[in-house]
Amino acid sequence: MASLPLLIFLLMIHRVSSAYWGVSYSHSDICALKGSTVTIYCTYTYPTGHQIQEMFWTTGPKMRSEKTPDLSKDPEYSQRLQYLGDKQQNCTFRLSHVTEKDSHMYYFRFITDRNKWTGYPGVNLTVTDLQVESPQRVTEGHNVSLTCKSSCDLTDRATFIWYRNSQPLTERRDRNNQLLLQSVRREDAGRYSCALQEHNLTSPLSAYLSVMYPPKHTFVAVSPCCELVEGNSVNLSCNCDSYPPALNFSWFKGGTFLGSGRIYSISKISSDHNGEYKCKSITEHGEKYSDAVTLNVMCVGCPVILYISIGVFIGAAVVIMMVLIWMKKRKNAQESQMNLSRPHHNICQTSDVKMTDTVYENEMAKQDEEEKRHTGVSAKMNQSKTYHNIYQTSDEKLPESVYEDVTMT
Repeated sequence: MASLPLLIFLLMIHRVSSAYWGVSYSHSDICALKGSTVTIYCTYTYPTGHQIQEMFWTTGPKMRSEKTPDLSKDPEYSQRLQYLGDKQQNCTFRLSHVTEKDSHMYYFRFITDRNKWTGYPGVNLTVTDLQVESPQRVTEGHNVSLTCKSSCDLTDRATFIWYRNSQPLTERRDRNNQLLLQSVRREDAGRYSCALQEHNLTSPLSAYLSVMYPPKHTFVAVSPCCELVEGNSVNLSCNCDSYPPALNFSWFKGGTFLGSGRIYSISKISSDHNGEYKCKSITEHGEKYSDAVTLNVMCVGCPVILYISIGVFIGAAVVIMMVLIWMKKRKNAQESQMNLSRPHHNICQTSDVKMTDTVYENEMAKQDEEEKRHTGVSAKMNQSKTYHNIYQTSDEKLPESVYEDVTMT
C-alpha cells in the first residue's frame, strides 16, 4: 500500500514533464584547451504523442531568415563531431581537436512530426591555451613560484606537468597548477612550459626564467700570452661568469690600484712593469677578485747577453777545473818524491835528534853491558896469558879444556 502513492506521484511528474518542451545542459559554460576533446552532456523532453523526425547540434542561424545549420553536415565539423545521444532523451555530443574558431554558443535542436524545438540559451564553449606566469628574473638562492593558467577556468579536472627547455621536470608541486622552485640555482634558468597530463598538450605560451648571480670564476687573460718583449704592447682582460654580465672592473698591481675597465693596456712594456696583476669584477649582486698573474718582461738583446754570460761561466768553470786537476797532480808528485827520500833523511837526522830520557837510558845500559863484557874478556885473556907464561916457563902445554874455555869466553 505504501508504494501506490509513490507510483501515482511518479506518473503525475511524467505527465507534467511530458507536456513541456525543453533541453537541459550539464554546463552552461565550458572552457577547453586548444587541441583537446570536449563532451557536452544534455537531455531533452517533448510532449507525449510526438515522433522525433530530426535532431542535430547547431551554432544558430547568423540571420533570422537563414535556415538553422546542422553541424554534422558542415565540412569544418563533420569529421570531428560525434553524436552520442538517441531519439528519446539523450542529446550528448562530442567535439574533438577544438580550436579557437570553435568558440561559439552551441544549441541542440530537434524536430517532431508536429513541431520543432531549439534548446536555448545553449552552451557557451571557450577554447583557450595554457600559459606560464612567472617573474622574469630571480636572484640565486631565493624561492620562486611559476603558475600554469588559462584565460578561463578549465571545466574538466586537470593534472599539470612541467617542462624546462622541453625536458620534463620531476620537482614536487605544492599546488595543482603551480611549480615551486626553492633556493634557485643558476642551473634553474631556462624556458618553462606546462601541459595537461591527460591530453599531453604543451602550452605554446612559455616563460623564460632568468637567474641572477654574482661574479664567479674571475680570471685575467694576457695578450700576447707568451713571451713579453720590452717595448711591445700588452693587453690584460678581466673575465668572469655572472648574470647580468659584469660592467665594472678594477685593476691592481700588488696592492696598488691601477685603473678601471675590462681591459688594462700597456703600450710600451718594460722591466718596470714586472709584477703580479689581478682584477676585480663588480655587479649589483656581488664582486669577485681574480687570481694574480705574473708579468716577466724580457729586455731587447737579453738573449744574446744571456748566452754570452752562460758561455763565460762555462769557460771559467772549465779553466778552474783544469787548474785544480793540475794542482792535484803536482801535489801527488811531490808527495811521491817525499816518500822516496824520507828513510835516508831520517837516518841522517838521528844524530841531530835529541833522544828522550828512555832512549838515553837504554843506550847507556847497552854501553855499560858492552864495557862489562869487554872487561871480562880482557881479564880472561890476561889470565890465559898468565897460564900460558907459566906453562911456557915449565915447558908444559896448557890443558885443552882451559884453552877452549878461555877462547870461548
